[in-house]
Amino acid sequence: MLRAVIIDDIENIRKKNSTMIKMNCPSVTLIGEADSVESGVKLIKQLSPDLVFLDVEMPDGTGFDLLQKLKPFSFKVIFITGYEDFAVKAFRFSAIDYLLKPLDPDDLVEAVKKAESSLSKEVFDMKLSNLFANLERPKNLQNLILKTADRIYSVNIQDIVNCESDKNYTTFHFINAPKLIVSTNLKEYETLLTPHNFFRTHQSHLINMAYFDHFIKTDGGNTIVMKNKVTIPLSVRKKEEFMVLLENLQV
Repeated sequence: MLRAVIIDDIENIRKKNSTMIKMNCPSVTLIGEADSVESGVKLIKQLSPDLVFLDVEMPDGTGFDLLQKLKPFSFKVIFITGYEDFAVKAFRFSAIDYLLKPLDPDDLVEAVKKAESSLSKEVFDMKLSNLFANLERPKNLQNLILKTADRIYSVNIQDIVNCESDKNYTTFHFINAPKLIVSTNLKEYETLLTPHNFFRTHQSHLINMAYFDHFIKTDGGNTIVMKNKVTIPLSVRKKEEFMVLLENLQV
């Protein structure tokens, strides 16, 4: 059984979340609630829970402030937020679970299952450190958590030259590091990286425009050449969008 607490500043939301957890998560026993960063810190120190359902925004600070006050800690965390904001993007970059309000029962059950898994404390600490760092960094200096078959890496998105898809796997190519293969499809990384100057040139390719060198048009097709001399195909349906992007870069 996981001994858990809920920390959220809105009483009605605490009640709703408590009811949903009791109905859908039989492996979780709720042992307490708090309504602020200050009271949450006191509650956790008093009860030493295994799992904390933690609101991101509270009147006296954030869930991140609470965790900083308790470092080092041994409990698992499931973040809960009502906003699709920068914090959510930071969660996704750091591969950290979060839930959006109002809670979806299926998402809740899945998040609890992950909390129950054998994820090591070292791995969670690495993801959390990456999260804290990303919240403090400018958006163009974000680090991305990548999990290969046997290791977890934190990489700076500025070091990624291009990503290549192979069914449900994505290969990351870097400017000065060996390639990494992860078992996540390219669409997920397209969503994360497009706001950071990346472009999907082809069904199987995503490139960092910072490393674009030149464009070649031939009878056999359209080719993009990166600064490291790697060639990337440009699909016919993406050509017009890409040419507009190049024109905007020149302005």
